[in-house]
Amino acid sequence: MKITVKVGTSTLTHKTGRLNIRRVEELCKVLSDVKNAGHDMVLVSSGAIGMGVGKLNMFEKPSDMPTKQAAAAVGQCELMYVYDKLFQEHNHTVAQLLITGEDLADQTRHDNFTNTLNRLLELGAIPIINENDTIATSEIAVGDNDTLGALVAASVNSDLFIVLTDIDGLYTSDPRQDPDAELISEVSEITEEMLEGAGGKGSSLGTGGMATKLSAAKIAMEAGVDMIIVNGSAPEIIYDAVDGKAVGTRFIAKG
Repeated sequence: MKITVKVGTSTLTHKTGRLNIRRVEELCKVLSDVKNAGHDMVLVSSGAIGMGVGKLNMFEKPSDMPTKQAAAAVGQCELMYVYDKLFQEHNHTVAQLLITGEDLADQTRHDNFTNTLNRLLELGAIPIINENDTIATSEIAVGDNDTLGALVAASVNSDLFIVLTDIDGLYTSDPRQDPDAELISEVSEITEEMLEGAGGKGSSLGTGGMATKLSAAKIAMEAGVDMIIVNGSAPEIIYDAVDGKAVGTRFIAKG
């Protein structure tokens, strides 16, 4: 099975922006184990700006583009250092791919990206993909890693796209505000009502939210890829998602 996993800033870091060491160690251990079981693994990882914010001792995510890009430049180094170290402990090699929207929109560049990605998988590496936040502006940005993850999953014909976030899945309403909100376990169609009720972004250090996840689900489903949103606070949940157990919210691919 070919699996694409997207991990958000809220899963990787504490609210301070500093790395959540215990969780990231567990994430790398679980992903390594899933790969050891014979699955191909692609990781789409947020966190560069968030980790840069923490390392530069900023109090919040910057709003201006130059400072965002500076934070990303610092944070991406830290992020890949951590992944390289932790995956190496389980005898896995990682590869970094930083891309922009143009790399997916232009057919030749998209083909080159996909060819590289597939060759890395053939060589047994774990590709780790992020948007190139140090150069991406609004004109060339994908915009969020939920969408990027879905496009990557579609590009390599993934069998499953798992989104790790700070909520258990898609609810009938915002569970942070409505105690009667109910988890929706399975979705076969993204409706306008769902999109309208999805709200804004999630954590103060991230760029995503349920709206971007629903948009990503639509891309994945139309590409024939099942997508699951699960709570990344306990990375072991990835085992259940891969085994087809009822966790989070599963978006069923269109046949």
